[in-house]
Amino acid sequence: MSTRRAATFGDTVAIGLSGLCLAHCLALPIFASLLPIAGAWAEAAWVHWLFVGIAAPVSLGTFLLPKKQAPRLIGLATLGLVLLVAGAAEFPTHESETMLSVMGGLLLAAAHLLNWRRRPRCHGEQA
Repeated sequence: MSTRRAATFGDTVAIGLSGLCLAHCLALPIFASLLPIAGAWAEAAWVHWLFVGIAAPVSLGTFLLPKKQAPRLIGLATLGLVLLVAGAAEFPTHESETMLSVMGGLLLAAAHLLNWRRRPRCHGEQA
């Protein structure tokens, strides 16, 4: 697989993971009021760290593999990852966790979407 295809795949995976993260942050608390087990998952720290543990390597690989990369997109993705880590760590407070996680997920998804859009599309691409 060419570096460009791998990075495009990484952007696609990262956007999907960001969607899952947002669903977790926004929808799971609603379901938590309906099901006690969902409430435990909504507040479980390991779920947040799992998302960060998946998002970080996918994003790093996607943004650092290609030779030519836009520094602004790397900065946007880095800020998104930092906010995701802050949310998972409940820094500065537990109350800011959801807001930081949602903001981080949106920034990271935006960086991947912009990165995906800037790549040339060629159906007969050769490695």
